[in-house]
Order: sequence, then structure tokens, then C-alpha cells
Amino acid sequence: MVTIGVYGFGGESFLQRLRHADVRLLLDVRQRRGAPTTELRRLQYAEDDRQGVGRRSRRELAAEYTRRYTTEILDHADLTPIVSELPSSGTAALLCVERDPEACHRSLLAQRLTEQHHVTIEHLRPWTTVIDFSQDDPEIRERHCPAAAGPSSAAGHLIGSSTVTA
Repeated sequence: MVTIGVYGFGGESFLQRLRHADVRLLLDVRQRRGAPTTELRRLQYAEDDRQGVGRRSRRELAAEYTRRYTTEILDHADLTPIVSELPSSGTAALLCVERDPEACHRSLLAQRLTEQHHVTIEHLRPWTTVIDFSQDDPEIRERHCPAAAGPSSAAGHLIGSSTVTA
């Protein structure tokens, strides 16, 4: 099984990532049964505000949110029906919105599936490609950094290496 969040992907790159992982079953865990209650979401949003981060920049779940989600939701959830519906070929994906699984309740659900049902989990994130500008190749600069592709090669050397989301 894999988990994936939609933030950080474009439409086509999201679908490519699912295809590459051979996802055959998409389990949407956004605000549905097993998803955090409004009260729990508000608890997380308050912690986000306290730390000065937003949903898209959150790196981890609040400890209190994790504790309460586990005791109020996961401890009462029978995950056997999910496991019984896993495809025999390909894989299934838990879908939510946050880019990083550590910042999303899907990681807690995935952890519980591993602990109770020995499901192997991989967390999918947007692919990144590292572009090496150090060779001063005008073609590479033109394709990936048009502003640096002018007549002066100095701009290419100043950039060094850059990470570009594919």
C-alpha cells in the first residue's frame, strides 16, 4: 500500500505518480468516515497557528492531535474491511491532501495498518529532479533556467545546482 497527498503535485504529475506505483485502488480518506472530526481538525489548525505554519507548510501533526485521533478514531476502527479489499495485483493508495505524510492523519492510519495487519507502506511524494548547472551547458540552462541562458556563462556558475519539481 502507498499513501499520497495532492499538495505539491500538478494534475498530470499526480496521475503519473499513481501509475508509476501501479495503484489499482484509491482510498479517499479526506473528511470521510475515519477522518478527523471538525473538533480535531480545529485542534490541529490552532497548533498550526501557534507555530506560524499553514496546512501546506505543516511538517508534522501536533502531539495532542495524534493522541486524540488515535484514541477517539483509530482505536475504534475495524480496518479489516480495508485489508480485505486490497487488490491482488498492483497496489492500493490512501489519498488525502497534505504533501508530507507526517503532517497528515493518513500516516496514522497507515501505521495502524502496518501494526495490526502487517501491510507494507510506502509514502509517495512529488518527484524532484536535480539539475546540474555546474557544467555550464547552454542547452541545459536554456531548458531549465532561461533567465540564466544569456550570453554570459557566469549566471550558470552562480546558480550551482537547483532542484526542480518534475
